[in-house]
Amino acid sequence: MGLHGAVLTFAVLGPLEVRAGDQPVDVGGRLPRRLLAILIAAEGRRVSEDSLVEGLWGDRRPRNPAGALQVYVSRLRRVLPGTALQRSAGSYRLLAADTDVARFRGHLVRARALVAGDRRAEAHEAFDAALRLWRGTPYEDLADDESTTAIRAALVEQRDSAQEEGAAALLATGDHAGAVAVLELLVHAAPYRERRWQLLALALYRSGRQADALNAVRRVRTLLAEELGVDPGPELRQLEGRILAQDPALAPGVRPLSSFIGRDADLALLDRLVATHRLVTVVGPAGAGKTRLAVEWARRDGVVRLADVADPALLVSAVAAAVGVTGFAGDPYEALVERLRLHGDPLVLDNCEHLAGEVARLVVDLLDRIPVLRVVATSRSPLGVDGEHILPLGPLAADDAVTLLTDRIRAGRPGWFGHDADRRDLRRLADALDHLPLALELAAARVRTFGVRGLIEQLDDRFTVLGRIPHGTMTPHATLQEAVAWSFDLLSGDERDLAVRLWPYEGGFPVEAAASAAAGLGALVSLVDQSVVTAEPGGGTARYRMLETIRAYCRSVDRDPAATRAGHAVWVRELVARAAGDLQGVRSATTMAALRQELPNLRAGLAHDLTHAPVEALRTAARLMWFWIRSGLLAEGNRVLTAALAAAPDAPLGDVVRARTASAGLLYFTGDVTRARRMLSEAILAVGAEPGHRSLLAEVRYYQALVQLPGGDPAIALTAAAEAHAIATETQTTWLIPATEMAWGAALVMAGRIADGRHRLRAAVRLAEASGRVWTAALSEFMLAQTLVDAGDGEALPLLRSSLRRFLDEGDLSNQLAVLHNGALALDAAGDAAGAALLRDVVHSHQARSAIRPAGTFLRSIMPHGWYEGAPPAQPPTLDDAVAVLAAPARAV
Repeated sequence: MGLHGAVLTFAVLGPLEVRAGDQPVDVGGRLPRRLLAILIAAEGRRVSEDSLVEGLWGDRRPRNPAGALQVYVSRLRRVLPGTALQRSAGSYRLLAADTDVARFRGHLVRARALVAGDRRAEAHEAFDAALRLWRGTPYEDLADDESTTAIRAALVEQRDSAQEEGAAALLATGDHAGAVAVLELLVHAAPYRERRWQLLALALYRSGRQADALNAVRRVRTLLAEELGVDPGPELRQLEGRILAQDPALAPGVRPLSSFIGRDADLALLDRLVATHRLVTVVGPAGAGKTRLAVEWARRDGVVRLADVADPALLVSAVAAAVGVTGFAGDPYEALVERLRLHGDPLVLDNCEHLAGEVARLVVDLLDRIPVLRVVATSRSPLGVDGEHILPLGPLAADDAVTLLTDRIRAGRPGWFGHDADRRDLRRLADALDHLPLALELAAARVRTFGVRGLIEQLDDRFTVLGRIPHGTMTPHATLQEAVAWSFDLLSGDERDLAVRLWPYEGGFPVEAAASAAAGLGALVSLVDQSVVTAEPGGGTARYRMLETIRAYCRSVDRDPAATRAGHAVWVRELVARAAGDLQGVRSATTMAALRQELPNLRAGLAHDLTHAPVEALRTAARLMWFWIRSGLLAEGNRVLTAALAAAPDAPLGDVVRARTASAGLLYFTGDVTRARRMLSEAILAVGAEPGHRSLLAEVRYYQALVQLPGGDPAIALTAAAEAHAIATETQTTWLIPATEMAWGAALVMAGRIADGRHRLRAAVRLAEASGRVWTAALSEFMLAQTLVDAGDGEALPLLRSSLRRFLDEGDLSNQLAVLHNGALALDAAGDAAGAALLRDVVHSHQARSAIRPAGTFLRSIMPHGWYEGAPPAQPPTLDDAVAVLAAPARAV
């Protein structure tokens, strides 16, 4: 580490440069720079004091060379704190220096492996990354040092070869014109390197320029003859003959598509990370394809498979044997170090999770001993090593998952292409299997037996149905269940208990769901680290999820799954009970967002309670009334409420009345106003006959007033609103006071007392804003705007815009559509036919997809003939388009 903890990097492919992070470090004058360059050139080996003195001063040594050397060493240590500059037995060495030479060689190793794996585009990028590190002559500060002449010459040769290999890789990608441009520069820079001329001629020929290709060969023949008196080598002469004969083999071949699907971005990212970090650990859940990614990246036999190494004492021997160390008589660790130092290949360690501590210690030691070494590890949890860079490997993207399924199904059923219905079912199957490559591979093999849809229906018993993993695959496990159990068995008792407790959660869960467990947050953090639970950051707060395959395993090992499911249902009830009050208050927008996020859990909890605790289901469903309405889930809410009322005939009166009131509200928004009014009348009769239900009576009377709008009985609306307002004021029911003021104002308008009604509606807006009831303020503004639209009042559109903004913030789709319907009326009246038509199309398209009928709610009963008849537009404008039109100031009435 350097200044302020920044990592020190050394660049010698040009003038010496030292940086601490992004900041340059001034090493000093010529001699300190020269000393540091000599130590870097030794690449971690010891350099004797005599050699250092010779390199610094040659024949012009100072009177006390050892003392002078010590002065410069001390100066280096001061300006480069934290460097491992060691002295022992009359020598010095610089350990584990992060140099551009090491990075250059690492890029070359990677690039050549990519060429061997026929991944030419990535290889070209790797060669290019290596060459971008060069800034001039290598070890420029040692230009007159004979001891480093061979080092500098070798680096130049490596650079020149890399330029040619990079050009060859570019040519292999099919970018023939680009290769021509690069190679023309290369032959100019080093005209005697025949490999460059050979590649240039081939690039020209593949560009359709046969004459220019032959001319390139003649140019180099003339150059060599005139300046060196020699002929071109046999490869170049042979190429000339093949170009003359138009050999078909010279044409660019078409390489088959790889069956390694959906991981191109991950491979490219791994390339970049290995180029800049010495240790990269690929972390992900069972079946994500970590081993396959590592093998595809390495494309060699150097992947060390640790899954079968159960004894930590055998780790070093296993790694040594895997990388080709044989017949060693001494310490296997020293033999391993020497092998890795000589060959310079990255070390790839696969399946490290069960030996994480031992692997971590080994990796730290190897990286310290071998400055040029790069390590790639795969594990279900990080190794926990300082400087480790984590590459999370999650499930495939949805489209890639379907592509993988299709590819593997065709491998077993040649000619299978699937119809549109099959493709839809493939997406469902891929989703059910979490887009995990291992699960998808197994499922594809079972499609031949069950068909796609039939296999989906069997996935409740997925571990049995998917069967054994075929021989020759890269996973070390025999079945998918064993692969998951491998992770589960590595957990502590508290971690296993929490994992089992979390399986009922559908669609993920917030941190609070796990924090209440005995093991608490510590166990959750560990489950995330070990890829049993996935953390999904978003909006400043992480959300957590278990893959379906892991959920299925946890359910299979749960000793009391019924109790676990019941515990989840209790969590859902408590969540909804807390949220119900907030839906009418200052937190209504965030509460709506939270409930929408938990909708899969709400559905699962309600489904459980409908069977096992129907009264609780009734309470929960009634509390969700405004969530159903504002989310546009009217049909779903009605189905749940109807089922709950049927399942709990003996529920307490208050619960039944609230459920019937909620059902009436949903019916009202679907346009079934008659049934809504009848249900509320029955609810009032029931609650009014019982003492002790004053607040509930006020609530039901409030809704009774609302459902009279439009076209109902003005007298009923006025009486109900006035009584509800009086009881709300008497009981100081905070949310109900502005709400009943609004209902009273609407009832007055309905009774023809327009001015009085507008006065109360404006008062409702003020009361709602003062108490933080944003939704009530929005609805009051909307009702007030409705009274102004027909009158052509210029205030109508600003009020509609304001209410729409509030409803957008609140996530209330039903009332957004109601505002847009009235906005269309206002724009039509103002002569903006195009704007009105756009708003109508948006409302019509949403109305066709849901049960919402915004044209018949509240004060608006008039609907122009034919507005929403027939099919909606095939490509309707979006809700955002409608908002923009209504918000445009130029459209004011």
